[in-house]
Amino acid sequence: MATTEAEDLDDFRERARKWVTANLRPGGAERAGLRGSTDEEAELAAVAREREVQRAMFDAGFAGICFPKEYGGQGLPPAYQGAFNEALAGYEYPGRLQVPTLSPCAAVLLEFGTEEQKRQHIPAMLKGEELWMQLLSEPGGGSDVAGATTTAMRDGEEWILNGSKIWTTGAWWSDWGLCLTRTNWDLPKHRGLTVFILPLRQPGLDVHRIEMLNGSREFCQEFLSDVRVPDTDRVGDVDDGWTVGTRWMFHERMLYNSPLVSFPAGAGNAAGGPDLLGIARSAGVLGDVAMRERVGEGRVLDVVGNCLQDRVGAAVRSRQMSDQAAAIVRLFKGISAARTRTLGYEIAGAAGGVWADGDGASADAGVDFLMRQTACIGGGTTEMARNVISERVLGMPREPAVGRDLPYRDVPRSATSRR
Repeated sequence: MATTEAEDLDDFRERARKWVTANLRPGGAERAGLRGSTDEEAELAAVAREREVQRAMFDAGFAGICFPKEYGGQGLPPAYQGAFNEALAGYEYPGRLQVPTLSPCAAVLLEFGTEEQKRQHIPAMLKGEELWMQLLSEPGGGSDVAGATTTAMRDGEEWILNGSKIWTTGAWWSDWGLCLTRTNWDLPKHRGLTVFILPLRQPGLDVHRIEMLNGSREFCQEFLSDVRVPDTDRVGDVDDGWTVGTRWMFHERMLYNSPLVSFPAGAGNAAGGPDLLGIARSAGVLGDVAMRERVGEGRVLDVVGNCLQDRVGAAVRSRQMSDQAAAIVRLFKGISAARTRTLGYEIAGAAGGVWADGDGASADAGVDFLMRQTACIGGGTTEMARNVISERVLGMPREPAVGRDLPYRDVPRSATSRR
């Protein structure tokens, strides 16, 4: 049964609760990719299950709660999405189809896509038929998104793309990508950029998986060699990709605080992170006051992160704060996630360095500790978030930049990123 605008929020909340308990499996659906899983068959099975869950949510009127009705959504206010997120707490959810498929990718299409693009792709996203990734980072580019060197050259009604993107989570099992390219080398760095959408399975596009120190192969690098994209798959105006990119970055920083995604309420910083209480229990240190304090610190970080996320999200939606304030949440989440993993390692004790099969939650603590800085890098570094906060939220002077007004072909760049 699809929802309508006339449905009372309390009635919607109760209907959501009943549907979730009747149709979803309890216990959540933690993604294991960054915890070192190398079982491809299990990963693909999990992706398939999440597609099923997303479709079930769509058929029940619980997908795209805040998306416009004309694109398959429900057209309801954010409070309804919040009510559904409350109902999801403690149950499985299609996390791979929320970020980045619905935010930022679908969010960017809603703002800048053509009517044809929206009607073709957004309903498919909401049904779980299309999984999207964002093709942003490049080798040698770090978090300097505007420094893109992947080139798109026009050839009649098509564009030919050449270059490479990297650190794309789950590209090997995804369908489409939102890709930032450089279309004009004679304009300054932040101009001459254009955004395209493209299928990830096509001639000339090779996806290579990257093995991390913990054994994870979820991150990917894409190589584009004469990939042809029709001009109808361009998002926004030619050479005006940074206008699209600025909002793209906003939606990326919003992450699970976006009203466009379904995410269990209260999961917060703990999502995909260490279970500190479980580590303390498996390590046999629940009676240690110092260790209990570490568990408490982790819980405080979780609660504060959720409250900060809610406050900033509400302030941005009501325009009391600039949309760039999303960087505040990004900064806190990155730092607190790294700290939480450090706490888990400290609580685990010896099992954090050497563990056996019977060590339970403690067995992951050491690997989590080694991977802790990924929380401060992925999705834009925390250093970039500090710059955004200082310059665009607090209004401090901009950081000096070399060649800001020069044609980008004349700007000095590292050897690995030169055209």
